[in-house]
Amino acid sequence: MPESNPILITGAAGEIGGVSRTMVDMLLERGHPVRAFVRQDDERAHALRQAGAEVAVGDLLNIADVIAALKGVRRIYFSMSLSPYYTDAVSLMAAAARAQSDIEVFVNISEYEQSFMTFEKMTAPEEERRAWLGGLVTQWSPQQRAHWIAEQVLDWSGLPTVNIRAAMFVENPLMTWLALGPLSNGELRLPFGHHRLAPIASYDVAELCVKILTDPAPHISKSYDLNGPELKDMHGFAQDYAAALGRQVTYVPEDVETWNETYVDSALAAFPHTAEHLKTLTRLMGGGGYRGTTDQLETLLGRPPKTVRWALENHPRIRKLAAA
Repeated sequence: MPESNPILITGAAGEIGGVSRTMVDMLLERGHPVRAFVRQDDERAHALRQAGAEVAVGDLLNIADVIAALKGVRRIYFSMSLSPYYTDAVSLMAAAARAQSDIEVFVNISEYEQSFMTFEKMTAPEEERRAWLGGLVTQWSPQQRAHWIAEQVLDWSGLPTVNIRAAMFVENPLMTWLALGPLSNGELRLPFGHHRLAPIASYDVAELCVKILTDPAPHISKSYDLNGPELKDMHGFAQDYAAALGRQVTYVPEDVETWNETYVDSALAAFPHTAEHLKTLTRLMGGGGYRGTTDQLETLLGRPPKTVRWALENHPRIRKLAAA
């Protein structure tokens, strides 16, 4: 039976196809009341109301706003855009949830890197870290450290937490927004060499989070490491882009630092925290820092994960480019 208490979804004003926004739609379709936490009362908030969600407007860094949004809530999904204040926001939400004392589940969107950001690996000598992380990076980005600290805070809080450690989304700017220019010329220019990756569709993450929020008991105190359906090199991804765009696409490997300077630094000069995170990701992936896949997503959902091709075909920017 649907819950009578609203389920709090933060980050709900994200673009169509994002995890939080997709979750709102899924929960409403299944008859669950949703309270969507948004930063501004704008057209996206209006769209959420039109869909049937209650909208709470506020700031995740304002404890009064967080307390107000939590009133009557027992189940929480926490997500926030990349931010230097990410750990502050998680800590404030955890403190507010503890004060309320009747929370049934706190679903925390995390990152796949947390599966290997252990004390041992994080404090190993530099040569060992370099070998494990692929040779191009020895330290994690500020955002990755923030997610690590967030998981520790939630563990210390004693809240009934579930950590969703998702691999890079197919919808990540590296794979969509920043790749659009070369794709319009039939080239997939990325700095990942011939390494294989298994990015995940945001739809799958949304569906799993909804599954946990609507039946939390089997998942409490667990962390799930999630990948897409298969490891593929960039030549394989070029075939997926070609199918989604309806035109030939050729993979052109780029030097990691040259690509970061050309694409990330120029596009995100005003957002250094986000830029640093994306550049660390390219170094990890370009150095072979991700190894293997897990079957946890298929086991939890009872179906194979959505393919990269499916996610690209359903991405607004890729569809717009295909129609151009």
